[in-house]
Amino acid sequence: VSIATNDSFAAIACERGGMAGEDVFVVRSAPRTDTFVIAPPDETLKQGFRYLIGYVGVIGQQEGMDLLVAAADHLVNRLGRRDVHFAIVGFGPHLPVVEADVAARGLGAHFTFTGPQYGEALLAWLNAADICVSPDPKTAMNDISTMNKVIEYMTLKKPVVQFDLHEGRASAGDAALYARSNDPHDFADKIVTLLDDPERRAAMGEIGRARVEQGLSWAHSAPRLLAAYDRVFEKRARQGRGPGKGKPASD
Repeated sequence: VSIATNDSFAAIACERGGMAGEDVFVVRSAPRTDTFVIAPPDETLKQGFRYLIGYVGVIGQQEGMDLLVAAADHLVNRLGRRDVHFAIVGFGPHLPVVEADVAARGLGAHFTFTGPQYGEALLAWLNAADICVSPDPKTAMNDISTMNKVIEYMTLKKPVVQFDLHEGRASAGDAALYARSNDPHDFADKIVTLLDDPERRAAMGEIGRARVEQGLSWAHSAPRLLAAYDRVFEKRARQGRGPGKGKPASD
């Protein structure tokens, strides 16, 4: 049995891995809507700025943080949008490089690096955001990967700006605006489009939440995970190598 995180990886399991379709189960990584809850924004987290743009995730080379900083530079220093602040929630090996890039561009006042946040603290930052971003660049790997942060944003009714990735579109649909691949200026332009259109932001947030509730939440993935285990036990029983369906083997 193969467990895949999305349809792209399920296709690889079948086409390249030679798996039978009935032995491949798509189990998406997604938050539980009963614990990942929407709450009123804590305006103090905006630190006096009108808008807060949120990011949560790993800060490494493949996450496109250099592109996000370049987009912020264009947004603030070229387009003159000095009413925005970026909250970068997370940690990773590339954090010192990103912090240095922010400082070199004179953007220090527009960025807060929170470090790792969990539970209520994480939710507070995301609930305070007006827009959330996923700057992962278009690469062969990213194009077929589902980003956890995008689903988390959508769960909290946050409109998303991301680059145009295949699985990114499959997850977010009309809950996101899609910048040209790896173009930080267009990424900044998409942010501006949402900053200046609160009604569109609200509508996209509703679309995202509905997509989560209708198919992307953990409530929809849990039965598929259990079905994968059931399939394992079914095949073992048929081959005479273990207990029947639904009866885990003892150690």
